Amino acid sequence: MSSDPWGRVDETGTVYVRTAEGEQVVGSWQAGSPEEALAYFERKYDGIVVEIGLLERRVKTTDLSAKDATTAIDHLRQQVDEHHAVGDLDALRKRLDALVATVEARREERKAQKAKQTDEAKLAKEALVAEAEELARSEQWRSAGERLRALVDTWKGLPRLDRKSDDELWHRFSHARSAFSKRRKAHFAALDAQREEARKAKEKLVTEAESLSGSTDWAGTAARYRDLMTEWKAAGRAQREAEDDLWNRFRGAQDIFFAARGEVFAERDAEQGENLKLKEELAAEAEKLVPVKDLKAARAAFRSINERWEAIGHVPRDARPKVEGRMQAVERALLESEESEWRRTNPEARARAAGLTGQLQAAVDKLRGQIDTARAQGNNARADKLAKELEGRQALLDQALKGLEEFGG
Repeated sequence: MSSDPWGRVDETGTVYVRTAEGEQVVGSWQAGSPEEALAYFERKYDGIVVEIGLLERRVKTTDLSAKDATTAIDHLRQQVDEHHAVGDLDALRKRLDALVATVEARREERKAQKAKQTDEAKLAKEALVAEAEELARSEQWRSAGERLRALVDTWKGLPRLDRKSDDELWHRFSHARSAFSKRRKAHFAALDAQREEARKAKEKLVTEAESLSGSTDWAGTAARYRDLMTEWKAAGRAQREAEDDLWNRFRGAQDIFFAARGEVFAERDAEQGENLKLKEELAAEAEKLVPVKDLKAARAAFRSINERWEAIGHVPRDARPKVEGRMQAVERALLESEESEWRRTNPEARARAAGLTGQLQAAVDKLRGQIDTARAQGNNARADKLAKELEGRQALLDQALKGLEEFGG
């Protein structure tokens, strides 16, 4: 008979293992010596020890699920309970019991973590809904629309809640987006309608202006052209392409009339010298309006100057381009100032400028965060590369902010 501290082989070849509950039969051995029998079953014990060690490391260092860990523990426990190995089986049971406790603790930890993540996801989605509902009332059509699209992407990246809560929040979120889209659509439809009305009104003004271009009622027609100009400015702006075409026709009709009137007045030679002197004085008075500081006052003053200009009559042909050119330069300055004022107060242009600035600011902030992270991680090469990209984005942001100042901030 042969034995060791944890097992023995009797004279019949039966192998036993010693446990806290007494000896347990391991198996029968007939093929070799008792020492070989014990060595064989001791190797089986060592194999179980290795498996338990591997499982312990997996539980501690990987994200092995509680279900898979429990299945593996049960499998090893069955091997230990079947007593087909020689060694300290009671110690193995204690290790397995400790593993069960560890797995259960991790299960509870993950359960708590999942509950925390769910709570955080709910708070995050509620915040997204609140922001979406606020944006739904915005009139910054471009920037608000872009922000709502970004919120959708953020929503998709968050975990799902329970079905009832998730559906309720999504319904509010979707409703806010739909409300904004309807308001934006209605706004631009109204804007298009206004521009179409302006186009129709200016079409009528152009038709009348063209019909008057051949008139020889110099004073009456000139007065009517001034009235038509007043009506033109009051009509509002049409679509850009139509506006430019109609304006060219309107000015062209006036030019024909005033050119014809000028030809007739050219015959009044005695008056031409005095007319030129008066117009030069008016041109000098008009030039004092430039640069334009008060657009409304400048327009009124120029209108007054222009009315007096029109009442003066013709000047010598060779002097006309120069003196009229001076007035036209002032008129162009007023028109450019008026266009600049329109652009400055145009909500669409303001929204585009604000939207671009917001995007660039977000990109700059993101790059700065990435640079800080790279520095903290010791990745200076990446930080330097990101810093160069930041310089370019910052330059674009500075330029966009400068442009935004032109709209009053």
